[in-house]
Amino acid sequence: MARVCLLGEDGVDLRYELLSRETAREALATYDLRQPYHNAVALETVSLGAAVALLNDLNWYLVRFVDEALVREPSVSETEWLSRDLATALRDNEVTPEDADRFLKLYGVVTPDADEDASPEAADAPPGPDDTPPEDADDGGSAGADGPDTRRGPPRRLVDPMFVTRTGPELPEYDLRDVEETVVVRVTETEFGA
Repeated sequence: MARVCLLGEDGVDLRYELLSRETAREALATYDLRQPYHNAVALETVSLGAAVALLNDLNWYLVRFVDEALVREPSVSETEWLSRDLATALRDNEVTPEDADRFLKLYGVVTPDADEDASPEAADAPPGPDDTPPEDADDGGSAGADGPDTRRGPPRRLVDPMFVTRTGPELPEYDLRDVEETVVVRVTETEFGA
């Protein structure tokens, strides 16, 4: 099963934008949608080809509302994500899985506390993917004045992407800020150099 995670643009409620439009809603109707991170929509497809085809079907919405589309294909890596471009290149046999692990984009994962979450910097931070979504984040409801606003998902988010090159078995250390963990996204050489 290939997993897809769409990371919403800042200032956009991604789940609302996708489900309020008939074409996108119909394309997503057969999937169990998750909201694993703040302003993200995740789902599972049957294969890498199906994941890329779904992203192609949703392209109009991705251009307008999505910051990044990620794919995780277990036959390539159990823990690392692929950019949409790299997933497409792998599906089209333009690159092999062995050649697709050199160029990386590392995100830090943070959970802002209540004070930080209200800051403009926290509001601008993009969300990120995770395979273990909090159970209370799937309903898309709001927790009210005393709790976090879960309308756009849980507060955990990706911050400060850093491009690195893998030169051995160990990943370069993420050093832009103190973070709880990192999320690794494999990218194409073109995306790396952009």
